[in-house]
Amino acid sequence: MFLTDDCARLWNKQPILDPPCASEAMHFHYERAPDVTDLVSRIVDNLGFSHIPKNRVYCYRSHGSKSSNTIARVHSLPKIWQQALSEPAYYAIEVLAEQYDPLPFDEKEKTLIHELLHIPNSFGGGFRYHKNWVTRRRVEELYKTLREH
Repeated sequence: MFLTDDCARLWNKQPILDPPCASEAMHFHYERAPDVTDLVSRIVDNLGFSHIPKNRVYCYRSHGSKSSNTIARVHSLPKIWQQALSEPAYYAIEVLAEQYDPLPFDEKEKTLIHELLHIPNSFGGGFRYHKNWVTRRRVEELYKTLREH
């Protein structure tokens, strides 16, 4: 893609074949998601997920993802970065606005339960995988428990 004349002037260069200038409108972006944070907090409390320190889980909404089969995903601060930054583990739950926002409320809750199940009891920066742990059955059981609160 060619840089626009405005972008070229910003960089004091002639237009070249390169990625677009940062000042051009970007299609993909993240924003904090306080509604998701509140819902995650309620789920953690009501399901007794005491291994998850809520102050180290951040929730974001992404816009413009081209992923069509993903509603949400969880990210972590890997061990190498924890050591390099002298920081403990942190997790971020990302909901993809295009897929998550239109869902009925109960499906949003189930989606977040699913993502929280990926966070291991050690809260060390790793992930629990789907096999035998993050399953539809477990999500449905936990959702039923959540509804009873």
